[in-house]
Amino acid sequence: MQTDAQSRREGPLADLRVLEMGQLLAGPFCGQMLADFGAEVIKCEQPGVGDPMRVWGREKPHGHSLWWPVVARNKKSITINLRTEEGQALIHEMIKSTDILIENFRPGTMERWNLGYGVLSQINPRLVMVRVTGFGQTGPYAARAGYGAIGEAMGGLRYVVGDPSTQPSRMGISIGDELAAMHAALGAVMAIHARARTGKGQIVDSAIYEAVLNMMESLVTEYDVAGYVRERTGPILPNVSPSNVFETGDNKLLLIAANQDTVFQRLAAAMDRPDLAEDERYATHSARGRHQAELDGIINDWSKKIPLKELEALLNEYGVPCGLIYTASDMIADEHFQSREAIVTVHHPEFGDIRMQNVAPRLSDTPGSVRHVGPELGQHNSDVYGGVLGLSEERQAKLAAQGII
Repeated sequence: MQTDAQSRREGPLADLRVLEMGQLLAGPFCGQMLADFGAEVIKCEQPGVGDPMRVWGREKPHGHSLWWPVVARNKKSITINLRTEEGQALIHEMIKSTDILIENFRPGTMERWNLGYGVLSQINPRLVMVRVTGFGQTGPYAARAGYGAIGEAMGGLRYVVGDPSTQPSRMGISIGDELAAMHAALGAVMAIHARARTGKGQIVDSAIYEAVLNMMESLVTEYDVAGYVRERTGPILPNVSPSNVFETGDNKLLLIAANQDTVFQRLAAAMDRPDLAEDERYATHSARGRHQAELDGIINDWSKKIPLKELEALLNEYGVPCGLIYTASDMIADEHFQSREAIVTVHHPEFGDIRMQNVAPRLSDTPGSVRHVGPELGQHNSDVYGGVLGLSEERQAKLAAQGII
């Protein structure tokens, strides 16, 4: 469980203030990453409504989301009606002391609200504005609605995910949104770094389809040069062998990845089949790729005679990469996860102590931390409107009564 010392905002980004105006996942996950590393992230939500993520995902019996405590962790929450002139005026004041603004509305929305970069950069020329959308801020598709699933499809991921006998599949997570968020967070810190030299902020334009496209390795070049189209291949990558899920003697599964020549030699030794590493069909990476199916069959015939734990120990002894297909319960129970505190326990005011993934990556001198779960709607109105903007309690009460905050 996090200690009192860890509840304080520390980390490499502790000197930055971030306004998060996005909702659902792409913008908020960018905010989560910045908050994890110490940035003061102030999440702006519609009064009385809040981010839909507050009710998305698997719920506890009383209807509260179990996703919200994770994606909104380490953040502050204020309520503000951005569609009103008064609300926009409050943002203009707050922008004066803001380093990064995150938004993931459809292009043109912020401009209609008098919150475009042209306006905000006049107030604060050092502002970095992070804009996450389906298709980016320019181009013929810019105005289209674009969820993560669409970006995954058009960025090339959906076509190559799944078994070749089925329609294109999706990952079991919202990977498109999260990739766009990671690119946005990287863009934000790069823009802050550039600002240290130039003194000026800039716009970070993170499009979901481009974030997915950026992960597609040599897919475009393979088609452009060789006319090769990657297809769905299930649990393998074509011509990369052995790297597959294999059966064990107790009817379980183990992923074995020994496609590098020296590693395959170690696997052959573990199998007591050193001849495989000398056989011209399997001796090189290219040869193994050409004979992928038959080699995987040989390995599976061997592995399914050995119980999982015994097989795992043997492969580790020979330095052959292998791993179980983990579910959440496996992760929680695993001694390596426990030793590195890859999963942490955080207190929730209603759920009690809950577990979630820790911060990644790990920094040796200025690490991030999980300080608290996602806040209640408007929990920090007084802190921000009173402490940051200096509004009196009377003024805050009047704005609340008017539905502005």
